[in-house]
Amino acid sequence: MSKVRPIIMAGGSGTRLWPLSRNQFPKQFLKLGQNKFSLLQSTILRLEGLNFEEPIIVCNEEHRFLVAEQMREIGIKPIIILEPAARNTAPAITLAAMYLNKIKEKSVMLVLAADHIIEKVAEFHIKINNAIDLAVQNKLVTFGVVPTHPETGYGYIEIGHKYLSGYNVDNFIEKPTLEVAKGFFKNKKHLWNSGMFVFSNDQFLKELHEFSSDIYNVCLESIKAIKFGDDFIRIDKKIFEKCRSESIDYAVMENTNNAVVVSLDVGWSDVGSWSALWEISPKDKNNNVCVGDILIDSSNNNYCYSETQLVSLLGVDNLIVVNTKDALLIANKNNVQEIKKIVGYLKENNRNEVENHRVVHRPWGVYDCIDQSDRYKVKRITVEPGHKLSMQLHYHRSEHWIVVKGTAKVYKNGETFLLSENQSIYVPLGEKHSLENPGKVPLELIEVQSGSYLGEDDIVRFDDLYGRN
Repeated sequence: MSKVRPIIMAGGSGTRLWPLSRNQFPKQFLKLGQNKFSLLQSTILRLEGLNFEEPIIVCNEEHRFLVAEQMREIGIKPIIILEPAARNTAPAITLAAMYLNKIKEKSVMLVLAADHIIEKVAEFHIKINNAIDLAVQNKLVTFGVVPTHPETGYGYIEIGHKYLSGYNVDNFIEKPTLEVAKGFFKNKKHLWNSGMFVFSNDQFLKELHEFSSDIYNVCLESIKAIKFGDDFIRIDKKIFEKCRSESIDYAVMENTNNAVVVSLDVGWSDVGSWSALWEISPKDKNNNVCVGDILIDSSNNNYCYSETQLVSLLGVDNLIVVNTKDALLIANKNNVQEIKKIVGYLKENNRNEVENHRVVHRPWGVYDCIDQSDRYKVKRITVEPGHKLSMQLHYHRSEHWIVVKGTAKVYKNGETFLLSENQSIYVPLGEKHSLENPGKVPLELIEVQSGSYLGEDDIVRFDDLYGRN
């Protein structure tokens, strides 16, 4: 059997699952429902039992520590390629293929999205192996999902004649109208386009060069300067930003004569909306999905999620109710595709709710903004063992730290202090400072900021373990 290299596309933003999914913590990093693992972790873990190489994960620069930490949690050491800018799937896959060429590896690439759910893992393994057999014959294989209902939210693949364990692809079709989707569902000749692929890196690059040489050339130039030995593979940003944004379907799959589709009936979902999540989640006798502290009566077909507070539903049907620490969404289940309008409004008005949760993840841990006003902000900060905040100063605010759990090593104005529980320290405006957790348990402290400006951009870093500016 050929060497197989999983390629995980982890650069999506997942805006249709707002307010849970946000730019700085999109859906691939979420543990949806009662799941123990995130979607990204589950994507990797469902490959257990297959004799594959370590995965390559292609992700946004800003998410690199989220990816690394989530992989550490499940004992995986992937190769992480950082996209300097979002340019859709064709350039992302190209970077992975060219990286393999760079290390002189000829492999079959199993290209997977980081945010899908697949329930029948054993059957999925069989289909993967079928696709690999096709890929070694220089076919470009895509997976098509057998539709369970007429769906207007997916693209479709029209199947042709049988070819070994798959079918020749007759046509790729954009998201259809409902009437057209009903026809597709009835004729059994159309599959949902899953966005998952299998092909050799050599064959993919050969066909990319033929059909989208501009993408090929820009990616080839941008990857020349990569350095090995670092935790992350970095691409030349200025060059890569010149690449046009394009999907692999448009760049290659719709043009090649070697496209083959393998059909999937494995309990697949791209979790592309709240209604899709409702469909695949366990329900009560009235078809309600309840996650969190929920009280529900005389209500049917609802999805209700609460991060903290009690949420009560009475006499309502067909709703999506999502309650987080800083935002509440109430939507009719039939209108969930329009959540992108709300996200667009938030972006236009520079609302932080589109970027971050109230609990914000950092390479060293997390912080939760408990309270704030014009002149003060209160945070609960958790620093993981062995991690350290950057050496920094602020021009517009002072800070007061109170340790509530663990031990803090504080660097302040050239001096070093050890603080234990119930001890505190004051950092005046303009004074260099840093904070480290030298212990074996998470360090928790309360930070009280006060000053004329409390934005996160009021920070000057002098030294940072994580390479941030």
